[in-house]
Amino acid sequence: MSDASIQAMIRADAAQILHSVVDELPDARERLAYVRSMTEQAATKVLNLVEAAQADAEAVRKKGRELSDALNRLALSTNISTDRARALMKLCAAYAADAASFASREKSLHTEIMMSQDFQDLSGQVINKVSRMLERAEPALNDLIESLPAPVPADNASTELHGVQTPDKALKQDDVDDLLASLGF
Repeated sequence: MSDASIQAMIRADAAQILHSVVDELPDARERLAYVRSMTEQAATKVLNLVEAAQADAEAVRKKGRELSDALNRLALSTNISTDRARALMKLCAAYAADAASFASREKSLHTEIMMSQDFQDLSGQVINKVSRMLERAEPALNDLIESLPAPVPADNASTELHGVQTPDKALKQDDVDDLLASLGF
């Protein structure tokens, strides 16, 4: 083979590869845009849910603290004549304090979840950068492809896999079962 024929073959292969890449660029951009959009929607949804949950947690915390304080005042009051009533009030106050603590922990957890959503911004920036790069590269690649020779269509007959052609060559279920049994299955 001469150097010229090797060069021609390399150019033909390069042209085939470039045609394939350029054909895939619009789909790649669409897929990246879809991922960006879905990621943004998911992040927005999570952030909205967390904000709503934080408001609920704050309301529960505030009410729990108020209830705890009120029950502690009642438990210390001289108007309650029985020790049992006071013990019950102390139990209620402890429960309210626990509920307020729980709400405070939940609020903190929601803040952490919200802070972990910063990946969406970073991934969105990366996807936008790749999309812009693909948009800039696509016209140049199209121009390059137009200057190259047209690709030679591949011979599909040699790359296709052919299954069983006739019913008499097909394996019967019993044959498959015997084969699997011989292999220990």
